[in-house]
Amino acid sequence: MTVGKHIEEFHGLPVLDFVQAVEDGTGLPEAAAVAWKVGIEFDSPTSFVERWQQFLDAVDTERVTAVVVGEWSSDGPESFTGPLAAILAAADRLPALRALFIGDITYEENEISWINMVDVTPVLTTYPLLDELVVRGAAGSMVEDDGIALQALRHEHLKALRFESGGLPAAVLRAVASSDFPALERLEFWLGVENYGGDSSLDDLAPFLDGARFPALRHLGLQNSEIQDEIAAAVAHAPVVARLDSLNLSMGVLTDQGATALLEGQPLTHLRALDLHHHYLTDALQERLRAALPEVAVDLSEAGSPDDRWRYVAVAE
Repeated sequence: MTVGKHIEEFHGLPVLDFVQAVEDGTGLPEAAAVAWKVGIEFDSPTSFVERWQQFLDAVDTERVTAVVVGEWSSDGPESFTGPLAAILAAADRLPALRALFIGDITYEENEISWINMVDVTPVLTTYPLLDELVVRGAAGSMVEDDGIALQALRHEHLKALRFESGGLPAAVLRAVASSDFPALERLEFWLGVENYGGDSSLDDLAPFLDGARFPALRHLGLQNSEIQDEIAAAVAHAPVVARLDSLNLSMGVLTDQGATALLEGQPLTHLRALDLHHHYLTDALQERLRAALPEVAVDLSEAGSPDDRWRYVAVAE
């Protein structure tokens, strides 16, 4: 399955496509009022770097707080290396930037596991005041030395970090686990499947479950996994859960086995929200969850058949 819709809101702001705003002819909004999306179309005569420069020239970028990077490839998957260099070079033009979403790309533009991401460590080192970073993409099999990556680092201000992938390399999780993010409140991983590079194990998740890392963490998402039952069983006894406000175990192959482990583990009644959407639970187990957590917003939407022989994560290719 795939990502089929562009985001409409980011960092609490409506997303505005820069090109559409220019072509609309009614004038650009106040720079801080929207999250600016910059990207190109398939077969575009304008490169992403050129489009990015147009954005810098047209918008009062000193007041921009949120940027969404759309498609940067005009003819099939291309490396993010060039676009990333342009974004990093503009750091002095974006002193107020607090949120960056890299890769708001749907399957009609480029399948998620074909998005040729690169090492995103320079984003955090170049923008030390960034509050939120979302990275969508995966290993870049079509360009040598490309592929999603992160190096361990310290970042004082980052509050929200999410990696969206059809197959997230374990090395990325290990880098996050080795990093110092004292302000981090929200952390989410779309783990994906082995066929697209998702090679993490429960051992790779242990640093996020023992509660020793990231003292400000209040939301944890371990999602989109083929081993969602095993993850649920580990979470059921994880020390970190006691200080979370919300928990996301959605998008994966969750069955009654994993949900039962959650119910038989530590109390979850303190949670504000528990997201389990896209699952394979029986009706009876869904009712048990609702009954056990009457004050928790439990998302059990997108139910698959528990009897289905072929079970899929929500986002793979």
